[in-house]
Amino acid sequence: MKNFKEILKVKCIGIAGCGGLGSNCAASLARVGIGKLIIADFDVIVESNLNRQYFFYDQIGQKKSYALRDNLSRINPAVVVEAHDIKLRPSDILNIFKDCDVIVEAFDLAEMKQMIIETVLSDMPEKPIVSGVGLAGWGDSNSIHVKQVGNLFICGDALKEVSDEMPPLAPRVCIVANMEANVVMEILLDKNN
Repeated sequence: MKNFKEILKVKCIGIAGCGGLGSNCAASLARVGIGKLIIADFDVIVESNLNRQYFFYDQIGQKKSYALRDNLSRINPAVVVEAHDIKLRPSDILNIFKDCDVIVEAFDLAEMKQMIIETVLSDMPEKPIVSGVGLAGWGDSNSIHVKQVGNLFICGDALKEVSDEMPPLAPRVCIVANMEANVVMEILLDKNN
């Protein structure tokens, strides 16, 4: 069997969304030696993002996809990062992520989550998609789990919706983001055993 690093360095992962889930998942994948990350987001960094996203105070006002590309290259200069400043539509998903081995859904909005999941499952059914749902608030780490339905892997507790009383905060967001990264590795490495 190949060393896991040899397997990962030739793999390409797509990440739709560069916020709390996407930025932290991408950082973990860069740290383990994924060969290429294709990241996409249309938003800019604001101060309130810093409680959970892999950005820094001096990056406020920058485009998330480009700032994350810069941060990832500091973690691992060998990782190739293709950054897109775009609000994804179904046709963009098919074009931008067509060569990815796995796609990670890391959107905030339920309708965007649904759009990418439906697009990938219907138009790219051979591609695994890893999604994060239910990560608001704090505590109750044991409720966070992975559920697989075909090529869809759902990470989170699938219960806790973001609200003013239960905001997205670094501890739970990062648990789910790292769970997404771990599922990506499991998919890639199990295929090669």
